[in-house]
Amino acid sequence: MNISAEMAVSSAVNGQQSQVQQQAQLMMLKKSIDMQSQGAMALIESLPSVQSTQGLPANLGNTINTTA
Repeated sequence: MNISAEMAVSSAVNGQQSQVQQQAQLMMLKKSIDMQSQGAMALIESLPSVQSTQGLPANLGNTINTTA
């Protein structure tokens, strides 16, 4: 009977440790995703603004040449 009680306690402790490890891994994953999104937003904000198409012919960009 003593052996089974030790096994139960050991199993419970191992379960708690694995749950804590999973929570820590999840927190690190969320932090990594947040950092990546901040970097992506910085890149998007650093792009130059779209230039206007004024002064270009009206037919420019309306068709695609599909012959090779």
